[in-house]
Amino acid sequence: MTTLTLTKFQITPLDAPLGAVVTGLDASQTIAPEVILQLKQALRDYHILIFKNQSLTDEQFLNFSFYFGSLFVPPDNIPVLASQPGVTPVIIPVSNVDGGYTGTGELAFHSDHKWTPFPSSGSLLYALEVPSEGGDTSWLNLNLAYETLDESTKKRIANLQLITYNPFLNKPGEPRKKYRENKSIPLISPVFPHPLVRTHPESGKKILYLDYATEVEVVGLDPQEGQELIAQLRYHLHQRQFYYQHKWSVGDIVYWDNQSTLHYRQAFDPNQRRVLKRISLAGSRPF
Repeated sequence: MTTLTLTKFQITPLDAPLGAVVTGLDASQTIAPEVILQLKQALRDYHILIFKNQSLTDEQFLNFSFYFGSLFVPPDNIPVLASQPGVTPVIIPVSNVDGGYTGTGELAFHSDHKWTPFPSSGSLLYALEVPSEGGDTSWLNLNLAYETLDESTKKRIANLQLITYNPFLNKPGEPRKKYRENKSIPLISPVFPHPLVRTHPESGKKILYLDYATEVEVVGLDPQEGQELIAQLRYHLHQRQFYYQHKWSVGDIVYWDNQSTLHYRQAFDPNQRRVLKRISLAGSRPF
């Protein structure tokens, strides 16, 4: 059985700034150790892996995910998607029906859990139902974004720390700021500065560790200077050359490195069903 898996198993890089497609692998079955190692190396190299034609129970989805790490669990006082005090679902329904999360609107480029002390290392998203159009997800290569900065900008940001404020503490309907200017407003949650230029813990590559729209603050910079710097970096980030757009098919599992990518979701017709399931894996302190 192992030999058969290895014979059929293929990792094919996309003609894109990141990503590879995995075929010939049944994620519902026991995976050979050498295959798991190849998948981990491929994720390090390509940032996202797309597993095609999967059919898994929740238990099988969990078993497959845990080959790559343990479950991400946030601190009790730091909410994330779908969490309640002391409880975070193991599998989160990313769905516009049946009590799922994230709705049907556009979601700007972001990485998950960046406002926590130990952001998740990655997530796996499994498609059960997809709309006929819209709802595509794009992933952005943050190492490539960093490498294409000019040298003076790289030097300027080399040792800066960034606070990302928790978007789940915003009141519904409250305007969302992109930079924290007014420091007189008291904080309602702990904050955790992380390097603006992060080093990937496995590859050693440099990462521009910045979301596109979440409220942030550069530690130690005057608010106007910090705001201008972040606007400049976000302008640089938003280029087609950095990202791959994925059109979902039923049975797709996409496993992405949350440490080196951002992801974005297109809006889609609220009258169409979109049902996916997400598992997030634990990470370490960014350095």
